[in-house]
Amino acid sequence: MAQSRRDPVEADRIVAVVGDEVVTYNELRQRLQSAMHQLQKQGTGLPPQEQLEVQMLERLITDRIQLQFARDNGVKIDDIQLDQAIGRIAAANKMSVPEFRKTLEKDGIAYPKFRDEIRDEMIITRLRDREVESRLSISDGEIDNFLAAQKNAGNVDEYRLAHILLRAPEGASPEQLQKLRTRAEEALRRAKQGENFAQLAAAYSDAPDALQGGDIGFRPLDRLPSLYAEAAEKLTAGSESAVLRSSAGFHIIKLMEKRSAVVPPVRQTHARHILIRINEVVSATEAKHKLEVVRERLVNGQDFAELARQYSQDGSAAKGGDLGWMNTGDTVPDFERAMDALKINELSQVVQSPFGVHLIQVLERREKDVTEETKRQNARSALRDRKLDEAYQDWLRQVRDQTYVENRLEEK
Repeated sequence: MAQSRRDPVEADRIVAVVGDEVVTYNELRQRLQSAMHQLQKQGTGLPPQEQLEVQMLERLITDRIQLQFARDNGVKIDDIQLDQAIGRIAAANKMSVPEFRKTLEKDGIAYPKFRDEIRDEMIITRLRDREVESRLSISDGEIDNFLAAQKNAGNVDEYRLAHILLRAPEGASPEQLQKLRTRAEEALRRAKQGENFAQLAAAYSDAPDALQGGDIGFRPLDRLPSLYAEAAEKLTAGSESAVLRSSAGFHIIKLMEKRSAVVPPVRQTHARHILIRINEVVSATEAKHKLEVVRERLVNGQDFAELARQYSQDGSAAKGGDLGWMNTGDTVPDFERAMDALKINELSQVVQSPFGVHLIQVLERREKDVTEETKRQNARSALRDRKLDEAYQDWLRQVRDQTYVENRLEEK
């Protein structure tokens, strides 16, 4: 019987050099497959693979630059912080961590690789906070002007935008800028001809949210970059802006939806809890039994804070389980429903949430007053949001220009 012939397998190769590291074609292919799976899951049509490959390599390079900068400057995420973040992700998907892990593996995603990717995302976020956000300056005069402009406003309109960013390098030549502008005009022309904007964002955009269709969600104008806010005001739902120019490069925005934002009264709850986590070692039954014993001790008069410090398995343990003042929606639904059903100082039964099992006690409740101090804090936050994206893109461009990058993708 003749031996079956196999298709040739392409050997791995270097597709980019970034600082003192390389990016291989296998890495790019794995990221590309993940991106294509994500786009299909969202129902977004796939752009041509060659375009997606170019965009994906650019994102890999950008991530690698930031991770190298973080490594060289001592920015790290330890295992405890990583475990807490994965717990929050699992909770958002209404699962325990073991359930979430099984779901990932069922989808063909190796859990150790998923942990590494989440760690990298957290490092990049922490780096941005340290290098960019912490250095943003908001003056009292800016806050005064902001509040004066908002004084007579009623309900605030919120705009759901999607965008495409074509990032320009620092000190780009006129030829480079013209090439980028031409590419931006091409993307805009295709958008105006009715092509799917999310698909175009995946194919053209250099922004981190490109694979989410460039969707930045609902925001009031005062929390958008000034360039976007000015353009968005002139758009009708479903329409695109002209090509916009900033220090970061070229932008296109599309107004997806517009709505009036009604701000409900804010109810706050001051609570504390004791948490036992459920994992591969401790089952739900064991965790509940352990907390039942702790609850019996509390009912018999032992101090809540003391037992929280002894048994609770989250960051609040050192504070006697005190979670501080929480707004509606700050915690997961299972926990919030149980907490809202309690009277002041009443001790809950054992409550299970995606984080584990809890004992909860409500200490106080209040309606939050919108004081002058709160208005100024909100104004500072809005101004910071407005400045952050542009400042981050400027910083990223500077760091990239200081890093040796060699793109070898087209060498076949």
